[in-house]
Amino acid sequence: MVGKRVALVLGSGGARGYAHIGAIQVLTERGYEIVAVAGSSMGALVGGLHASGKLPDYTDWVTSLTQRDVLRFLDVSLMSPGVLRLERVLARMTEYLDGVLIEDLPIPFTAVASDLGARREVWFTSGPLETAIRASIAIPAMIAPIMVNGRLLVDGGVLNPVPMEPVIGVDADFTLAVNLSGEKHHHFGGSPARETAAQRPPHEWLDRFRRTAAGVWENDFVTSILARFSRTDDPLDPPAYDPPPPGLSITDVTWMSLDAMGSLITRYRLAALPPDVLVTIPGDSAKVLDFHRATEIIELGRRLTEAALDDTFGDEVPDEPLAESLRAIERSGS
Repeated sequence: MVGKRVALVLGSGGARGYAHIGAIQVLTERGYEIVAVAGSSMGALVGGLHASGKLPDYTDWVTSLTQRDVLRFLDVSLMSPGVLRLERVLARMTEYLDGVLIEDLPIPFTAVASDLGARREVWFTSGPLETAIRASIAIPAMIAPIMVNGRLLVDGGVLNPVPMEPVIGVDADFTLAVNLSGEKHHHFGGSPARETAAQRPPHEWLDRFRRTAAGVWENDFVTSILARFSRTDDPLDPPAYDPPPPGLSITDVTWMSLDAMGSLITRYRLAALPPDVLVTIPGDSAKVLDFHRATEIIELGRRLTEAALDDTFGDEVPDEPLAESLRAIERSGS
């Protein structure tokens, strides 16, 4: 019988980080004692709130947010180093944390950020919890970086999306990590693809586009591209290359780039230092700014955590509830 002491590692992934709440709920309900937490980005936010005892209050708040509420809280600014300033969100976090210091938390906690100047990770294990979380969630080009003791700090997921290292040596019975960049309907290979720069006829690449676009682009964009290049009434004179999709923003490009890098980094780092239990949240289950979908993403985190625990420790995996949760996520995102 596995012991009940667990060291928890929570990964980066924008709004998908709500799944961390579901994972913590399941561990608590099953009687596990979380004896240490390490997190990057949203993992640092959720993990820090749990360590401070404020996660239930935060959960009540985020599950009440509508899409309009989220847009109002994001503080869009084109003049700052990040598109989003998050002043209103950070003000709410300040209310919850009330100046608590990391070293005073009842659970050992580490927030991971990335030092752009030194090109290395920074582990916050003491000092104001609010500052550590703010540094860890600074997604490049989206959320403005901050300076702490001469270090220019951005999102911890840039260098370590699922930070296992801080919990090495913790007196726990097992480690559980939540990775927010898992695969789902399509497989993203790690090997390079050889391709010609010459534009080829659509019939040679439409099927590939249909497969790889699923879950990455919006459904209406995929449909419009397929319709455009599936027409046979006029001969098509292929241009040298196609322009970016209409409506594609710098936020979309930045997040997709970071997600691609983070997924690869995670794969290698977890291969070197695997957790005892790995909960994998599909990377296409939510977009980075889908903060209005808290309830369903939390539920997905619950189902996948239950499945991972049951699979690891020999109990029956609840396949049908898990499948239903995934279908709910798909319906909401379509």
